[in-house]
Amino acid sequence: MSDIIRIGVDTSKSVFQLHGVDAAERPVLRKKLRRRDFLSFFAQLPPTKVGLEACGGSHHWARELTALGHEPKLLPAQHVRPYVQRNKNDQRDSDAVCEAMSRPRMSFVRIKSAEEQAAQMLMTTRQRLIDYRTQLINTIRGHAAEFGLTAAKGPAHVGPLLARIAEDGTVPALAKELFAIHGDEYGRLKLELREIEAKLKVWHRENEMSRRLAEVDAIGPIGGCLLAVKAPDPHAFGCGRDFAAWMGLTPKDHSTAGKMRLGVITRAGDEALRRTLVVGATSVIQQVNKGKAHPSPWLRDLVARKPPKLAAVALANKLARIAWKLMVSGERYDPARAGIVSPRPRVAPCSRRQGRCAPPTAVASGQP
Repeated sequence: MSDIIRIGVDTSKSVFQLHGVDAAERPVLRKKLRRRDFLSFFAQLPPTKVGLEACGGSHHWARELTALGHEPKLLPAQHVRPYVQRNKNDQRDSDAVCEAMSRPRMSFVRIKSAEEQAAQMLMTTRQRLIDYRTQLINTIRGHAAEFGLTAAKGPAHVGPLLARIAEDGTVPALAKELFAIHGDEYGRLKLELREIEAKLKVWHRENEMSRRLAEVDAIGPIGGCLLAVKAPDPHAFGCGRDFAAWMGLTPKDHSTAGKMRLGVITRAGDEALRRTLVVGATSVIQQVNKGKAHPSPWLRDLVARKPPKLAAVALANKLARIAWKLMVSGERYDPARAGIVSPRPRVAPCSRRQGRCAPPTAVASGQP
């Protein structure tokens, strides 16, 4: 098998399908392996290129193949799909991976280290606890409403609601016992979430890129951590628009015959990352509408002529491009250049000798 130049691997839960070709692009390897025999088989092969579809487990196999001297390539699954022929099966999937990785314009996924996957696990664990907390709060509020006890939405109103239930004489004893179980579970959940967020703050302080991205308006520490974890290789994108499109913040293109036809937002990409940027942009727009922020002319005109949700997506698109620039260049965020929220000018203090206030002086960066 010394003439193999490329091997495509279709991974599954317990069976891996291999497809290898030689220099003449002729299939010379078609083999099915059990999971336990995968590494021992590649340990006997000379170093070669090995392609796998990018997923959670593929990063582990890529690290193991690298240790054996091979050159693993991780391909996005949506880029492999066009090369799958009719009558899809494991063998044709491995053939498609082998064919796709040979294309000169194919984009590959950077192999994540074990530490980077641990940081990503920290983010997903936090989101899972938040989702479960929301579910538990809705359960408590729903059951309480059946006994005529209501409360406003939000975690801050759960404790008072449980106290009212415990003191209400019309609630049956059995229901109070069940509410107490929910309350104990809610208390443990808050402690676990507090511990996860403490670990997240430590990771944020130790990561230089996350700290720089957190300085951007509407991104903050959570967005900075997500960007640093989920997009560790910004150089894989040619420009900021490609980065925003990878996140799913650009409209779907149906242009043809010289006519530009843009559809809805694609939503192709990481949902948590896109949601965080859109929520942050929505917060900025709310501050602008309340008069608590100094928007740039671009953002002020955008909010004036577009609906709030559409403006939030447009602002999130701009934030993604700014984040890409900061990640590629290593620069720090400059609000005056970003064109989102203008820096608040400082006013010189009152002069007691003159008995009147001195005229305002703009000392912020970028002000004339």
